[in-house]
Amino acid sequence: MSVINKIREHSGVAVGVIAVSLLLFIVGGDLLGGRNLFGGNQQEVGEIAGQSIDVQDFNAKVDQLRAQYEQQTGRAPGDQELTQLREQAWNQLLFDIAYQKEFDKLGLKVSPEELYDMVQGNNISPAVRQAFTNPQTGVFDKSQIISYLKGMRNLPPQQQAAWATFEQSISENRLRDKYEGLLRMSNYATNAEAEKEYQAQNTKANIKLLFVPYYAINDTTVKVSDSELQSYLDKHKDEFPGVDSRSIQYVTFSVAPSKEDSASLYTEIKTLARGLGAAGNDSTFAQQNSDVRVPLYMTAGEMPEQLRASIPTFAPGGIYGPFREGNTYFIYKYGGTKTDTSYTARASHILIRPTAQTDSAKADARRRAQAILEQIQGGANFEVLAQQNSADGSAQLGGDLGPFKNNGQMVKPFESAVFGATSAGLIPRLVETDFGYHIIKVTQPKTNQLYRVVGIGKTIAPSQTTRDEALRKADQFASGVSNQDEFNAKVKEEKGLVVATAERVPEGANQVNALTDARQLVRWAFEKKTDVGDVSEPFEIGDQYVVAVLTNKTSKDDVKVSDYKNELTAKVRNQLKGEQIISKLGNASGSLESIAQKYGAGALVETVDDVNLATGFLRSAGVDPTALGKAFGLKAGQRSKPFAGEAGVLIVEPTQITPAPAIADYTMYKTQLQQNSAARTGFYINEAIKEAAKVEDNRARFY
Repeated sequence: MSVINKIREHSGVAVGVIAVSLLLFIVGGDLLGGRNLFGGNQQEVGEIAGQSIDVQDFNAKVDQLRAQYEQQTGRAPGDQELTQLREQAWNQLLFDIAYQKEFDKLGLKVSPEELYDMVQGNNISPAVRQAFTNPQTGVFDKSQIISYLKGMRNLPPQQQAAWATFEQSISENRLRDKYEGLLRMSNYATNAEAEKEYQAQNTKANIKLLFVPYYAINDTTVKVSDSELQSYLDKHKDEFPGVDSRSIQYVTFSVAPSKEDSASLYTEIKTLARGLGAAGNDSTFAQQNSDVRVPLYMTAGEMPEQLRASIPTFAPGGIYGPFREGNTYFIYKYGGTKTDTSYTARASHILIRPTAQTDSAKADARRRAQAILEQIQGGANFEVLAQQNSADGSAQLGGDLGPFKNNGQMVKPFESAVFGATSAGLIPRLVETDFGYHIIKVTQPKTNQLYRVVGIGKTIAPSQTTRDEALRKADQFASGVSNQDEFNAKVKEEKGLVVATAERVPEGANQVNALTDARQLVRWAFEKKTDVGDVSEPFEIGDQYVVAVLTNKTSKDDVKVSDYKNELTAKVRNQLKGEQIISKLGNASGSLESIAQKYGAGALVETVDDVNLATGFLRSAGVDPTALGKAFGLKAGQRSKPFAGEAGVLIVEPTQITPAPAIADYTMYKTQLQQNSAARTGFYINEAIKEAAKVEDNRARFY
């Protein structure tokens, strides 16, 4: 599902988004005239199916979307929103030109009767349904559509035209759905394929293996020649596609606030503290003076740690702080408590996801989760195990999910477990949800007591003097170097500078490593006059100045070894290591333990039970399709010869193979195969259409 969602996000579902925006506009206001942001330049911004797209026409589409955005949000789009609007405009052009050619070939259309059905019939379009659903009650009322359409002739001509555009949009979206549906329905899984998938998922093996990882041989002892790299590239061209990219190295000169800036702000916030204490309408005073939004009411769990520690000393009207969080100072005024209508709690979790939606995969996931739970109950560190095992973004935070309410923010089983706990601590059972199996630790039990804390946050901003000094340092560095060697030498001279590397940056990139809004840097790297070794002038990106040197160029039409030097070297080096290891193992005989002992340092002997061919995991060897295939191709008790796998050389020896039980109906597995195939088809539809249309996207040269 995620693949299809991603493709739709980037390749045309913008039609639906535009449709909803149009309808919201029609119901809510007047049409604004488009304004040209970029001038009347007639240069070509791209080409789709042989049709040139000049920048003026493209900008007109962007302006139309921008007007809708401004009408809907009440503000002008920022740089990031403008980038998204340009992406929507480009996707609309892809649809109007490339997709429409495919629709015409197949004779696909949306009839007037079908459009009527989508707008006011029995199969209402989701876009229409969303726009005419009461936001307070969540109830959709078809009579509102009919009433609106009856009054259409009394609306201004601009709104009538906008409605026509909206209907065209939902028609186009239906066309795309029809086209994708036809191609997806062309996928078919046979009974033989379904049976093979069933066998792969349910035939189990206990495997004993000898594993010598490639890293057991030091990289420095294996020399890789340029001819070997070229030979590998020639044989694996499909794995290393050509791309237009640039590689750079850069140094940054931070515009971080100085000690003087910090001291000045500290003095200011102390003055504000006195004003907050004396203010009659303290919440208004705070809003007028705060750089950041601070909630008026918070539970103890939602408070910053320093403020929470002050709760025992709270007194009505008392001022607490300043507390520093990053570059922001906070002060708070306590104003009593009240009872909330809902509860808030805080918890951490470790999520173990099944590798597939099958009974065996779910059972494997449950076993893993239960083993981790037992480790924690035995004294293991929850946060460490979360970082090592959890399958969601909270892992890097030790599993911490932060505060949340019992209002449906979390899925029901998870919410019930957390808010059913009466105290902090580990929940002594696994909690199963649609996401997988959760090991949960309640860090702050539920509470509905809210504290009124009026807060002011003031962020330390660099003074103009600080900015000028950072720019002076960046200018001095850039003016003293003219090529990569001088760049590297200068870095060594100046203490504190750290060189960052960005490999294969695409022409349309907005971000370079951690540098956001870095378009000016990327555009410099792609300018025709910028050669490898050239050093840039300082660019102001965020709160820092950046000086870069261009280190490499790659072309989609000419793939060189240097384009993938690191990746190719790793591949060839492992290939050579594999040959060395296999040679050293020779015609090994005896037990795997004796072979490992004879081989020496680096050789491991492990056993893995209940492995299946579809999702098998071989402990230290990881996921290795080659090893699994060899193991399941042997009979119990047979042993393979040494062979090179994904992460090292293996000898596999299945000790027991349990065939999958016979079943009469493979429908479930046929459905799985068809769904997986349909998901992949969704991706390839867009790629195939773009390839057939010979799309050339030159937007990065203009924006």
